[in-house]
Amino acid sequence: MTVRRRDPPRIEVGLNAVIVAVTDHRPRVLTLPGPDPADPGGGTADLLPYGPLDPGGDRTLDLTLRGWVRAQTRLDLGYVEQLYTFGDRGRLEGGAPDGEVRTLSVAYLALARESGSGSAARARWKEIYAYLPWEDGREGRPDFFDRVLVPRLERWIDAAPNRREREERRDRAAVGFGLYGSDWDGDRVLERYELLYGAGLVQEADRDRRRAGVSCEADPAPLPGRPMGADHRRMLATALGRIRGKIRYRPVVFELLPPRFTLLQLQRVVEALSGVELHKQNFRRLVERGGLVEGTGEVESRTGGRPAELFRFRREVLRERRAPGVGLPGIGSG
Repeated sequence: MTVRRRDPPRIEVGLNAVIVAVTDHRPRVLTLPGPDPADPGGGTADLLPYGPLDPGGDRTLDLTLRGWVRAQTRLDLGYVEQLYTFGDRGRLEGGAPDGEVRTLSVAYLALARESGSGSAARARWKEIYAYLPWEDGREGRPDFFDRVLVPRLERWIDAAPNRREREERRDRAAVGFGLYGSDWDGDRVLERYELLYGAGLVQEADRDRRRAGVSCEADPAPLPGRPMGADHRRMLATALGRIRGKIRYRPVVFELLPPRFTLLQLQRVVEALSGVELHKQNFRRLVERGGLVEGTGEVESRTGGRPAELFRFRREVLRERRAPGVGLPGIGSG
């Protein structure tokens, strides 16, 4: 008897860009509208900029990324770093036979300034917290948190098939969302999204389960948060967690500011990305003590009040300190 060997799946490699800006104290991400590649029903969705890898093209992935981002959005990227490689089976194939195609996406984090970007007509800047609303605590815990999110998490915990798994679910919820006496850890953005996806509390989970033929019970209480196509909301969560972690040890926030800025502008950018309100005086002492900025001798007269001094980033700090981050001082209105 002759056994026909199964052909190995075809490998496709692409590049994604999570392009982040902060405008009017709001963290924003650049998106493109398009068909959801993970929806065989032909649905549309918000997508992150994406382009295929040309093996015979540019010498580096970075150059390829910059090239097609420029073509798609007319945006010339500045700060770029590789984020993560996403390669779960079946993540983009839609109706392709299982195992026929395996798509890998190398995601990059890019920081930009929205104003004057010259983005293409199809490209849209969207607020990050529209996709991840549970991450924005600048005005305290969002009102839906205790009203919707926590009860649905507790229903998921109680639905565990045995005591051990129930305790594991409770521990994950406690650590991820700062429940049951645990502290909130702002860096755990991806862990929180993964938990909600695994619990079936985000729309992408429902879409993927239906696509896989898994029955889903309807839940009358939708969880706030705009979905994205494919696994792009997972990429966005990964990027926001990376930014929050780097704030403490790398001066990445200055990539999002003009060359001259006030200390209040700097604080608002840090607050927008971290999702917490900071104590004004503690923040300023931390920034100045760390040697991150220097005065320009100029003032900003368009603040609507007393003119504020303008500062610039001290690039010398990169040589002076191993971890020249802004940090996150105590929370408060100050």
